[in-house]
Amino acid sequence: MTSMVVDVEALERDLRQQVRGEVRFDEGSRGLYTTDASNYRQVPIGVVIPRDKDDVVATVAACRAYNVPVLARGGGTSLAGQCCNVAVVIDMSKYMNGIIEMDPERRRARVQPGIILDHLRQAAEEHHLTFGPDPATHNHCTLGGMIGNNSCGTHALMAGKTSDNIDELEILTYDGLRMRVGKTSDEELERIIREGGRRGEIYARLKALRDTYADLIRERYPDIPRRVSGFNLDELLPENGFNVAGALVGSESTCAVVLEATTRLVESPPVRTLVVLGYADIYSGCDRIPELLKHHPIGLEGFDDGLISDMRKKGMHPDEIALFPEGRGWLLVEFGGQDKEDAGKQARALVDELKEKKHAPDIKIYDNPADQQKIWSVREAALGVTALVPGEKARWAGWEDSAVPPDKLGDYLRDLRKLLDGYQYSASFYGHFGQGCLHTRIDFELDTHEGIQKFRAFINDAADLVVRYGGSLSGEHGDGQARAEFTTKMFGNELIDAFREFKSIWDPAWKLNPGKMVNAYRVDENLRQGTNYQPLPVKTHFQFPDDGGSFASATLRCVGVGKCRRIEGGTMCPSFMVTREEKDTTRGRARLLFEMLQGDPVTRGWRNEKVKEALDLCLACKGCKGDCPVNVDMATYKAEFLSHYYQGRLRPLTGYSMGLIYWWARLASLMPGLVNFVTHAPVLSGLAKTMGGFAPQRRIPTFAPQTFKQWFQRHDTRNQGGPQVILWPDTFNNYLKPETAMAAVEVLEAAGHQVIVPQRSLCCGRPLYDYGFLDQAKHLLRQILDTLGPQIEAGTPVVVLEPSCAAVFRDELKNLFPHDENAKRLSQQTFLLSEFLEQKSKDYQLPQLSQQAVVHGHCHHKAIMKMNDEEAVLSRLGLDFQVLDSGCCGMAGAFGFEKDHYDISIKAGERVLLPAVRKADKDTIIIADGFSCREQIEQTTDRKALHLAEVLQMALRQQQQKISGDYPERQYKRELHSREAQAVPARRGTVLLGAGIMGAIAILAWRLLSQRRLAVK
Repeated sequence: MTSMVVDVEALERDLRQQVRGEVRFDEGSRGLYTTDASNYRQVPIGVVIPRDKDDVVATVAACRAYNVPVLARGGGTSLAGQCCNVAVVIDMSKYMNGIIEMDPERRRARVQPGIILDHLRQAAEEHHLTFGPDPATHNHCTLGGMIGNNSCGTHALMAGKTSDNIDELEILTYDGLRMRVGKTSDEELERIIREGGRRGEIYARLKALRDTYADLIRERYPDIPRRVSGFNLDELLPENGFNVAGALVGSESTCAVVLEATTRLVESPPVRTLVVLGYADIYSGCDRIPELLKHHPIGLEGFDDGLISDMRKKGMHPDEIALFPEGRGWLLVEFGGQDKEDAGKQARALVDELKEKKHAPDIKIYDNPADQQKIWSVREAALGVTALVPGEKARWAGWEDSAVPPDKLGDYLRDLRKLLDGYQYSASFYGHFGQGCLHTRIDFELDTHEGIQKFRAFINDAADLVVRYGGSLSGEHGDGQARAEFTTKMFGNELIDAFREFKSIWDPAWKLNPGKMVNAYRVDENLRQGTNYQPLPVKTHFQFPDDGGSFASATLRCVGVGKCRRIEGGTMCPSFMVTREEKDTTRGRARLLFEMLQGDPVTRGWRNEKVKEALDLCLACKGCKGDCPVNVDMATYKAEFLSHYYQGRLRPLTGYSMGLIYWWARLASLMPGLVNFVTHAPVLSGLAKTMGGFAPQRRIPTFAPQTFKQWFQRHDTRNQGGPQVILWPDTFNNYLKPETAMAAVEVLEAAGHQVIVPQRSLCCGRPLYDYGFLDQAKHLLRQILDTLGPQIEAGTPVVVLEPSCAAVFRDELKNLFPHDENAKRLSQQTFLLSEFLEQKSKDYQLPQLSQQAVVHGHCHHKAIMKMNDEEAVLSRLGLDFQVLDSGCCGMAGAFGFEKDHYDISIKAGERVLLPAVRKADKDTIIIADGFSCREQIEQTTDRKALHLAEVLQMALRQQQQKISGDYPERQYKRELHSREAQAVPARRGTVLLGAGIMGAIAILAWRLLSQRRLAVK
């Protein structure tokens, strides 16, 4: 492609003057948009986040004045490279994401291109309608991106491709023409041509193009459900109504920029029944697809045992996998109806027929929506799950969505497997098998000359194979750069000339997303890795054993699926759910860390301010570790980055006030009354917050007059000689909330265990990670391994009450000390209270508690340990409980206490958790195991949340009261739900004031001395 000379500074200046939205030409913003979910990488010129259509028009006009390419991008999840280019990228997802009009009578909706698909579907469902196409990315992809790619999805079987569901588009051409396009009658077509002007010229040339190539289009375009490769010239044929909108769908931003879309809506069957078929292999299952299609299902998906094997290796979806019938290849056949009987009748008709067949599959039927969702979650996770599997080579896109006639799919898969075997590639098969569309990721080697040559040769042979089957190189994801070079095999040279003419009609200057679809870059150009891939060598604290000990490999882990761009559901990326900024996604942060190691455009390595800025709003919730299908662990990456960024530098105030909370808590325990007075008294509390970097709206937590360990030293140990368990006295439940640990002792002893507590003062160091104090964190962990060595080697279980501390032992410990056997043992011997009761005390008969409860899971709990055992214990208790899909509470350790993060913290909490707590009945128990989660609830509502240990203690005491009648239940409930802070003795206020000021000075001095030691070190 030709190189450009652009006055970038002048372009940026003009854009800032003409665009009301955000104009970003800094290295960080450019680094965020260098790639999509494909193998390709191109550094953009700049990024524009428009607020409205006028901003888009102004952006294109400014770019035209400087002869600069433009790329309009959706959610950036494309797999063929069409969402990266050396251009000004227009991202409409932040602001242009609304529904303009919903017309259920006409079954139409007018929407902005940045709208998330599920938001349109949810609004349509209120009228029992839906937008038919629904790719696996439905909860975060944008409709504009779907229009660009001509997306399909599971229910395209019911409703067709995106091109079949767009009634009208409002578009903008590079040369400034703005118009609406759709189907065009012959009379209207002639009128438009007669009117002349740029619009008339376009329509006249399109008509001539159609007339020239009509017969060839009918001859060469595959007559299959999933032909997505190439431009939709067939939409211009008379039998298709000269549908200009349909012709532009799938043009991948190479012809026009979409400003607005009028979509068709179809009836959404209110009730679904799912039939899951297990076959001996996926090939024999695919052979049966024509028979299954005769029953008119609304969805027919499939996958092989490779996908299930990959999930098992990663420990993903074990409960969901258990729902599947026996087999090594599975088909999911969904039926829709007006009621349960209607959908069930259709399903039973299929099942009855299959049972009569020889070699009938194993069959399971699911009519419960919750079970159906579990089944579908396995299919939807396939892309990310198969990308990176422990112990295997990474698998990449490149030949991920070919399509053939559905009745030939079984044979095509057999031949494709032979081709893969011949190249010694491995791949799992999954996809929209009812329409003959296959998805797969392959373990290409894309960073060596030999590997890239082999990759190119395979794509060439695979293209020949699919054409022999009368298929399409792309059945969903488009051509982009990944397949465009080989579309001649499918369409022939004459139609490729027609594609060039179609592109020129719309974009004579060839400035809209150049190098994609036609006159495209080669398949082996612009590779994200390639032979020039030489990341900056860095020495790290974390060892990244799952990434070959390489931080660079860890940054490659993100494959761009974009699941972190959800704005509801799950835990991952709570800050993005608030800001809708790409830099606040796991993907965006991973991209910047990758670019940091490349050095262009992101420079200065560990000291880069844009990387620091992107990581600033990472709450270190570890939601990505659990929610991300490739298990990106941004909390760990952030801690590693900050340790280098702050080397020899002063950290923020909160780094010393909250990052070092373990040491402050130890000091405070010597004089808790004094400390509480200083941190809560008028004037002094404000001074303390200012010195500590706290948000003025926050209350500094109160230190307990007696620590848990002080209480335990006087506690009469029960069950001596019984099975021992170590109760971990974490900083928060030792110094601030000892009643939680006391409750845990009561529960564990009731279960027959002898509780022991380490005498030495120990801490897992979790708060240190948030400020990059990794040397200090490693020192504390080494103390633990040395102190608890005998008990660890003896296999003594460790019960941890604070989920973030448990996550350190289960996860970070192995990352910091991957070769230490006691670290591995401690990781395996660490349990949350619920896990211990379920896995080690299953025979213990829990007391009953007949109450309602609302449960909020701590982020680290959900990400690392999962909530299954917690829910099992609550069920055994007899509670009527609801587990909120509340994501992160927003407090996230120190994050929510920090002045600069307070607003984000509150907005994150107000998404789901805090409204649900306020809405809950006063007799409903609020359960949250995380200290920070309980603080967020207490500081923003009139409720007090309880740890599971306290709930179990409540049940025990109620049981005891029923037996002995010596404990008033109402009194205990009042104690647990009271929000009254413990009284702080106020002796001689003037003396305490002086002492408080002296303490503040001592804190400041200690901070400076500590930093001096760090700097010298």
